Amino acid sequence: MSHAATSGNTRTSPVIILLGIVFLATLLTYIVDSGRYERVDGMVVPGSFQTIEKDRSLANLVRLTPAGETARPVSLIETFLAIPKGFQRLSGLIFMVLVIGGLFGILEESGAITASIDRLLGSVRGNVNLLVPVLMTVFAMGSTFLGLASEYLMIIPLIVAMANRIGLSNLIGLAIVTVAVKVGYLASVTNPVPLSIAQPLVGVPVFSGAGLRFAFFLVYLVVGIAFVLMMIRREGYSVSNVAIDHQLKLSGRHVAVLLTLLVGVAGLVAGSNRWHWHHVDLSAYYIFLSVLISAVAGLNATQAANAFIAGMKKILMACMLIGVAAAVAVVLESGQILDSIVHGLTSIIGESHAAVAAGGIFVSQLMLDFLIPSTSGQAAVSMPIIGPIGQVTGVSPQTTVLAFLFGNGITNMLTPTSGTLLAYLASANVGWPQWARFIVPLWAVFILLAIVMLVVAVLIGY
Repeated sequence: MSHAATSGNTRTSPVIILLGIVFLATLLTYIVDSGRYERVDGMVVPGSFQTIEKDRSLANLVRLTPAGETARPVSLIETFLAIPKGFQRLSGLIFMVLVIGGLFGILEESGAITASIDRLLGSVRGNVNLLVPVLMTVFAMGSTFLGLASEYLMIIPLIVAMANRIGLSNLIGLAIVTVAVKVGYLASVTNPVPLSIAQPLVGVPVFSGAGLRFAFFLVYLVVGIAFVLMMIRREGYSVSNVAIDHQLKLSGRHVAVLLTLLVGVAGLVAGSNRWHWHHVDLSAYYIFLSVLISAVAGLNATQAANAFIAGMKKILMACMLIGVAAAVAVVLESGQILDSIVHGLTSIIGESHAAVAAGGIFVSQLMLDFLIPSTSGQAAVSMPIIGPIGQVTGVSPQTTVLAFLFGNGITNMLTPTSGTLLAYLASANVGWPQWARFIVPLWAVFILLAIVMLVVAVLIGY
């Protein structure tokens, strides 16, 4: 036991990793030129980038006053201030994640989750080769057709609990949902989140070109499912090792809780798509759902409150990570180097052959996503720039959008600055270093697939 404790203590905390990235961003403000693009209605104006003169002296490290309008590197004081500012910037997401943790605490207390998982596993007789592909296909379809992402935060603890029930790790439960969602965003067949911004900026109708994207979606989905099943086999899963009651029946109370949850999820999807609910609205909805499920489960006020708080405690550390991750963008913006980095990344595309240029667009988006993990935010910043570059190099508008989707989606599987990914990790109680080691092989395969698909798109004149 002492050996396990020692090895656990030697692992690098994800908080330290993120703080290291924050200080690296501070260092970059001393190395990279400051600059800015002009913007109209939040959209970058192509060709408007201008370098801003700034004082790079190390005396700025101990500067006590804000830089103001003058371009200067970020001081140590501003670096530490960036952390609470990051919390403030993503406060809506952080609170929502906490509330979801509380909701799952109530679901656990009701006993309906354990009973329903046993009933589901009994119905398929523990056959993960059937269960996993079906679940991943459903999640991926919701993502690629409707743009569902944060809506799955409530689902992840359920799938993790299912994985644990059959002796699998939290990583497998997380991967079943996360890989499926990222596959959906990679192809974005009719995903309104990126397409409603990216496609109009390059002059093509929203949702056009869906046929080829759907074909690519199927390829990514098959590869993603195969990877998850391979990792399940690597963990040594065997049906014979799992005690499953095939005759188990749910109680009336459990059925009522599950039906309430199902209706709640349907309401969540409707609210997100029809009324465009954001974090505050979603948090209020989750609180309402928590109260409703508590009543249906027969929990008294004290039981419900204790279960809710216990659920929140489990993901408190991850909420800390979300806030620290947001500090990276705060530092880059304070040093006025974010636009400079965007300009530098897009300049690698050049004016080469269309297939090479499409690859350059893809690579620039891969790298840019570490700084701007928001899909819609990245589209607003980069698409007005790479659209004209694509035209000059012979890359069609649809292929330009495809390169953007691939670059944004693939990096979002891994980037530690993504609030949504960190929220997923929080819901599954999985650390970022652990997730990174698990997902890197699939990440590399997806990059190779993306390059091949972009070459195919260029060759067929997509």
